[in-house]
Amino acid sequence: MSLSFYSASVPVFKQFLTSLKDLLVKAEKFSQQKDLADAVLLQSRLYPDMFPLVRQVQIAADFAKSVSARLAGVEVPGYEDTEQTFAELQQRLDKTLAFLDTLSAEQFANAAEKEIVLRAGTPKEKRFTGTQYLAQYGLPQFYFHVTTSYALLRHNGVEVGKKDYMGQI
Repeated sequence: MSLSFYSASVPVFKQFLTSLKDLLVKAEKFSQQKDLADAVLLQSRLYPDMFPLVRQVQIAADFAKSVSARLAGVEVPGYEDTEQTFAELQQRLDKTLAFLDTLSAEQFANAAEKEIVLRAGTPKEKRFTGTQYLAQYGLPQFYFHVTTSYALLRHNGVEVGKKDYMGQI
């Protein structure tokens, strides 16, 4: 039995976006207990040249929706990057999860053979087969931003562990 593109993407994205939602709930409670403004955690970085937590969450959501949409052959939903609070990030993750729920396994039937072109017509243009796009680009990028979000919270003292990162399987 082979693993379908749908099974290798959508349920994985949903699992980790849901765990990210739970991590943000813990972060918000931590901020309230410590009497911190949302921005203290949301603008925290592991290093000055890295994106802050708010951007890490936005990008994780972006990869979940864009990778899934491209493999399914549907338009990638556009989101503005205006979130400034935990509640707004939760809404973005909810919107992404709702989009993922609209996709069916049948839409991914020919995903392996699809040509995915990113930044078409620019010097940064990249071409992938569906297989390369998911396995070597999309999933690693998604995991990077979810993991960095987790690390930022842990680094700042939020009591989270591997179970929180993994979420419900």
